[in-house]
Amino acid sequence: MRKSGMLALLLLCMLILGACSLNSDAASLYKQESPLQVKMNVPKDLSVNEEVVLEVSLSQNGAPVDSADFVHFEVQKQDGSIRFPMEEAENTENGVYQMQFEFESEGLYYFEVHAGNKGSVVSPQQQFIVGELSDSELESLKQGSKPEQGSSGHHH
Repeated sequence: MRKSGMLALLLLCMLILGACSLNSDAASLYKQESPLQVKMNVPKDLSVNEEVVLEVSLSQNGAPVDSADFVHFEVQKQDGSIRFPMEEAENTENGVYQMQFEFESEGLYYFEVHAGNKGSVVSPQQQFIVGELSDSELESLKQGSKPEQGSSGHHH
């Protein structure tokens, strides 16, 4: 009776442990991330009172994103004195989105993209210079500061 009781206990333990075994496709049961990739393109030499095109290329899973859920551009001067409010960018082709700007004053600016597609939302930011920098902007650039006024607070 002892042997058969031990054998039954052993079989019961094996049955319980077998039910807890790892499912080989368990990882596929969880949400798979596919982050949105953004490449920002700002021309290098920018001057006051000339039309400039800022653009981004969006891709996801290695393919261009031609119809993102949203792509908004926001530009502001570092000291907060000039702000181009967030607006929807124009979808051109092959995952490229763009918008035209004309800067009326020299200085340090920030270009921020708010983009989303299939659950992935990103907001990368790039700084750029129009014309010459003032002494305070040059000092700010050396310190690595961000724009004085925060984002518009408009999120999706």
